[in-house]
Amino acid sequence: MTDLHTPRADQLRQLLIRNFETTPRTHDVREPLYDSMTGRLAKGTAALKLGASIDVVPPGKRSCPYHFHYAQEEMFIVLEGEGTLRVAGEHLALAAGDVVFIPPGPAYPHQIINTSDAPLKYLSISTKDSPEVVEYPDSGKYLATATRDGDPFGFGRMHRADTDLEYWDGEP
Repeated sequence: MTDLHTPRADQLRQLLIRNFETTPRTHDVREPLYDSMTGRLAKGTAALKLGASIDVVPPGKRSCPYHFHYAQEEMFIVLEGEGTLRVAGEHLALAAGDVVFIPPGPAYPHQIINTSDAPLKYLSISTKDSPEVVEYPDSGKYLATATRDGDPFGFGRMHRADTDLEYWDGEP
C-alpha cells in the first residue's frame, strides 16, 4: 500500500483537493437583503481556469446582486434547501439536486434568493476568464476586472454608465 502522507502527497493534496465542509468561510452581510457564508474553494489551488465556492444563504436573504458576466460562465449545484433563481426577468424554483447553468452575456442576468425558511447551501463553479466585465441591471453598475501578476483581482473598477468619461478626457 502506498504511503498517503509523504511530503509529495501532502503537497499535491494542498494544490488539488479542497473539502467544502471544512474550507474557511467569510461572512458577508449587507442589510437588509444580503447575507451569506462563503468559502472560496479554488483559492490557493493549482486551478487556472476554474473557480469554485460553497455558499450558505440564510432564509429570506441573497448572496449577491442581480448581475451577468460578459466573459465568465457559471454553474450552481443546490446541495441543501430550497430557493428561487431570479433569471432573465423570471423567478424559477430551486431545490436540492438542481444544477443551474448560466452562460455569459446579457440574456441571463441572475441571482439566487433563499425564499424558504431554512438555510440554502449551494456550490458555485465558474470559469476564471480575464479580463471580465460584470453588469448589474438593478443598479446600473459595471465592474471591470483583470488579472495582474496572478492575482485574480489585480485590477478592478466599479462605475455607473452615467459616469463615463469621454475618450480624450484628461489627455494632454
